[in-house]
Amino acid sequence: MMKGLFDLTGKVALVTGGNGGIGLGMAKGLAMHGASVVIWGNKPEKNERAVEGLRAFGGEVRCARVDVADESAVKAGVAAIIEEFGRIDQAIANAGLSISRKDMFDISLEDFRRIQDVNVHGVFFTLREAARYMIARGETGERGGSLVSIASTASMHGAARNEHYGATKGAVVSMTRAMAVELGPLGIRANSVLPGWTRSDMTERLQGWDKFNSNVVARAPVGRWGDGDDFSAIAVYLASDASSFHTGDSIVVDGGYTVF
Repeated sequence: MMKGLFDLTGKVALVTGGNGGIGLGMAKGLAMHGASVVIWGNKPEKNERAVEGLRAFGGEVRCARVDVADESAVKAGVAAIIEEFGRIDQAIANAGLSISRKDMFDISLEDFRRIQDVNVHGVFFTLREAARYMIARGETGERGGSLVSIASTASMHGAARNEHYGATKGAVVSMTRAMAVELGPLGIRANSVLPGWTRSDMTERLQGWDKFNSNVVARAPVGRWGDGDDFSAIAVYLASDASSFHTGDSIVVDGGYTVF
């Protein structure tokens, strides 16, 4: 375990959607560097498997089934973290939803509302409630905290038949920047991470599509899919004192896809 600047001993982190993919990769990094980690997910068995793996790093790990689109559930979930651990130092709003691509004329209002409930409202509820406790702690003399939203390169790239998903990720980036401005004077940082094509349940169908792999994924300079573990280090950095002057950013982690 690295000590010093990246030592997270004594810190408590929440990772929504932390039972797989990018969320689990981030949770691993945090646990490896000494943080206590709470993961939220909607599948209890998957949650428990993730917890078992994370406990191998020796720290405190908990899980809970929390629907991030439910404001009252998020409030209760964050309150439970405070009750058990007495603090929250980092919140990573990673839980997200994707709906099958549709011609823009076939995207229904129900589609838009459903995806926004999780990808936008869920992110807002999670980061807002974590910030509420960070602010209260700051009033007692211990300022600071890190808020992280997981957006997507879809917030920058145009993709046909994907207007509903892209809209939510663009909103997340903009919303996080606003939080950075509002909360910066209170010592709280807010940043977005924009993943490129990454292996997860959400991209499972695309992973086995030869045409997609040869025409899209191979275009990235690194020439491969991302994995959850590729996001461990950025989670540690944003949770640590190393990022104390880093806020309001949109950090692209995509194997170079965006620049090529």
